Amino acid sequence: MAVTTASPSAPPDPHRALIAVLDGTASTWLDASVAKIAADPAAVRRLFPAARRRCGHGRLDGYWAVDEAARAVLLTALPLRGQALADEVTRLHRHGDPAEQRAVLRTLPLLDLDDLALPLVRESLRGNDTTLIEAALGPYAAAHLPDAEHRQAVLKCVFYEIPLDRVTGLDARADRELARMLADFASERIVAGRDVPQDILPVVRAFPDVAGAELEHAPTGRSTDPLTDVLKEEG
Repeated sequence: MAVTTASPSAPPDPHRALIAVLDGTASTWLDASVAKIAADPAAVRRLFPAARRRCGHGRLDGYWAVDEAARAVLLTALPLRGQALADEVTRLHRHGDPAEQRAVLRTLPLLDLDDLALPLVRESLRGNDTTLIEAALGPYAAAHLPDAEHRQAVLKCVFYEIPLDRVTGLDARADRELARMLADFASERIVAGRDVPQDILPVVRAFPDVAGAELEHAPTGRSTDPLTDVLKEEG
């Protein structure tokens, strides 16, 4: 079942964020493009790829790059709803390069798509492009990705060394089963003599029973559970 109770923060308004950085030429192009898309939704197919060249691609804020924000403005100008909107967004994602795909994924929470864009999130999570995995695990996935798939996505982030603070809404979505999965992963790493990613420890500590009763009751010294020792040492 898809999660619908999570309410992660919406992304920053892309249009407002761009005002301070776009020069007159880029701003004029973006405004004209919005008008063209509002009049003819199919125009987005040629304008969307051009946004990076016309507006730039530097970092804008903690969420958007300039081209991502510009493309978000174009997507939110589409006068479409429901399946028609999902079909157009899917077309842009499937035919886009990684930068265009990231822009689509980051814009999803601004579009009224309910669960219709979950196939795009799943497609990105199946791949090995860490920038797309990170973009896929934004506010839209936090609100809509089913629990089991969300847990697997978090575990994939750990494998790919994507910092967990980049997974939107993890504090709200983390549960005992995720903690157990991360504890198992950590225990395997410890036994193999490898380091444990520090950002998984808060999730595991929130459910201390997954690391064994030793976490709360072990006497001074080493326990029989190597993960318990790590949690005690890092706590």
